[in-house]
Amino acid sequence: MTLQQLKYAVAVADTHNITEASRRVFISQPSLTAAIRELEEEMGIIIFSRSNKGVTITNEGDEFLSYARQVLEQAALLEDRFKNPDNAASGNTIFSVSCQHYSFAVNAFVDVIKKYGGGSYNFTLRETQTHEIIEDVAQLKSEIGVLYLSGRNEKVISKLIKKNNLLFEELFTAPLHVFISTKNPLAAKRKIKLSDLSAYPYLSYEQGDFNSFYFAEEPLTELDFDCSKNIQVRDRATLFNLLIGLDGFTICSGIISHELNGPEIIARPMESDEHMTVGILRQKGMLLSRYGEEYISALKKHVKRPAK
Repeated sequence: MTLQQLKYAVAVADTHNITEASRRVFISQPSLTAAIRELEEEMGIIIFSRSNKGVTITNEGDEFLSYARQVLEQAALLEDRFKNPDNAASGNTIFSVSCQHYSFAVNAFVDVIKKYGGGSYNFTLRETQTHEIIEDVAQLKSEIGVLYLSGRNEKVISKLIKKNNLLFEELFTAPLHVFISTKNPLAAKRKIKLSDLSAYPYLSYEQGDFNSFYFAEEPLTELDFDCSKNIQVRDRATLFNLLIGLDGFTICSGIISHELNGPEIIARPMESDEHMTVGILRQKGMLLSRYGEEYISALKKHVKRPAK
């Protein structure tokens, strides 16, 4: 087994197409196919199932590729630290983060690019669904994930984190807040009760096939209060536009960036005993790249504990 074979396998997994993968790794299609078959024979597993419609990853192949991505990432870290020590300033850098919809996660990402981007880079920031954050970090599609735990979801999410051999490191714990617009009648209140919210549209992030309160990005769901107006969205800009346009609200940690979100969005504390703990998700036992280390440092700089 060689690093090159692992790169070939990951390319096929990413494209789900032998022809496209061969273009990506700059070898002929027959040579790529032969290399994958040799790898499968050596490891004694079937990584890909082939058909006229392309290739699909088998269950054992999915597990193998998770380890393969780790090996390739660690090899890249070795080269970056020892073979090309000046790469951080001018090289072609690669870094990826998957997170829930937090403005401080975006601000930290900007800091990393400004420091290490150089003349050429390939960075990815995915504001995505909760289960995808866990999958991305487990499969090393992202080096770091950012999500929250609470008394409601901690048992289920922590079980998934442990199953995928990941670590959750706390950034901060905060009482619950409500995001609303400055035009919302509730903006005049210093604290907001659950009963205050029933007349307004509740905005939340859609979680696809995992659309249960365990995976919800919001610590409270419409089941917790009398709310007949519910809207699910995919991106932060849409949610904020609806907060303003419809006098909607969402539940959050209270940390807000007026630079990114604009001055019309404000946070108000809730009358609730519940808290949420936002933290960093990463591979257990894996060395962080310099970009990962800088990102975590930047996160801690941008995170400020909301006033209680």
